[in-house]
Amino acid sequence: MSEYVANAADGAAVAQAVSAFYERHPYPPPLATLDRYRRSWTEDRRRADACLFWPAEPYRDERSILVAGCGTSQAARVALRWPQAQVTGIDVSTTSIEETVKLKRKHRIENLTLRQLAVEQATELGRSFEHIVCTGVLHHLPDPDQGLQALRDVLTPDGAMHLMVYAPYGRAGVYMLQDYCRRLGIGSTASEIRDLAASLRALPPDHPLRPLLRNAPDFRSEAGLADALLHPQDRAYSVPQLFDFLAAAGLEFGRWVRQAPYLPQCGALASSPHRTLLTRLPADQQYAAVELFRGTMVRHSAVVHRRDRPSRDRVSFEGDRWLGYVPVRLPDTVMVHEKLPPGAAAVVLNKGHTYTDIYLPLSAQQKRLFDAIDGKRSIGEIAPRAAQRELAKVLFEGLWWYDQVVFDASLQP
Repeated sequence: MSEYVANAADGAAVAQAVSAFYERHPYPPPLATLDRYRRSWTEDRRRADACLFWPAEPYRDERSILVAGCGTSQAARVALRWPQAQVTGIDVSTTSIEETVKLKRKHRIENLTLRQLAVEQATELGRSFEHIVCTGVLHHLPDPDQGLQALRDVLTPDGAMHLMVYAPYGRAGVYMLQDYCRRLGIGSTASEIRDLAASLRALPPDHPLRPLLRNAPDFRSEAGLADALLHPQDRAYSVPQLFDFLAAAGLEFGRWVRQAPYLPQCGALASSPHRTLLTRLPADQQYAAVELFRGTMVRHSAVVHRRDRPSRDRVSFEGDRWLGYVPVRLPDTVMVHEKLPPGAAAVVLNKGHTYTDIYLPLSAQQKRLFDAIDGKRSIGEIAPRAAQRELAKVLFEGLWWYDQVVFDASLQP
């Protein structure tokens, strides 16, 4: 966490430093086109995304959306992803807004409104939103609590927020190098960034930053390197800190966008002696313990709701309501048929997972049920015989845990 700047200046000075930083280093690096991105968002993918945030609501695509801290392209991406929605993008950076305007003009994006505005001033928009996207922003604010409270104030009662903040343990190497750069007085000019990139090649092979240098796209550009190691304001949240952060703003946790890495019933922990101990804990404490066990999470990405929302329908496999759920495959689901574990007919995995132990073997019977998923039939229709019910329950709850499916539960009574 960048306490150096936060303690050396008041909030206004920090905000000015952050704004100036993004004017010099717009992030993410500006894009010339979003053609490939637009083609990737089919109606099926939009429906799966909607079920992630609103499993109990009938699918619709004309929501009001706020992209808070939209950077150079995120608001344009969201508007292309949801062409029937009304999308508003705000950012404190003039350069970021200008780059987004270029994309808006190039792709003739009619459903996007842009405004240069700080996240903390979101209420000045004078309206509320059913969906808020705020990823990679709050941890850079001088007062993240103020920013999150402002977003809560413009979220509709039944709305859903996609929130992403940094996580501390997987970023230990980042914070070590941030401190290193401060001690050496390294600035963010182009020549200093090039020298920093060259110096990083001399890092010891077991330095905590090495895995990120190998795997994280942020380190493959000057803007990404500057954003990671030279940002004037940066903090991270452990799972307990994130839950406290949400509670202070009148918000509550819904689910992780990708939940399998947090669950003791997924991956290597599922067959460990500690699984029983972990599953006895309340859910939030399970997540906190698994974060410590995995040790390398670099961010937390969550679905968040207002604490006073009128509806609290959650996916549950208690009782028989799950038989009415319509399973919808997630677009990153992949089925593998080679090098299988003993007794498996196939293995399914989610390409978005970074942990290699998170995969779900399927028996021949389970594979037949999985292959029957068409996004139209409920679990009860896929497995109509009573003799199939227990097999179906184990399978579909497992597919949900492992981020292979989401559910359309809108037809429930």
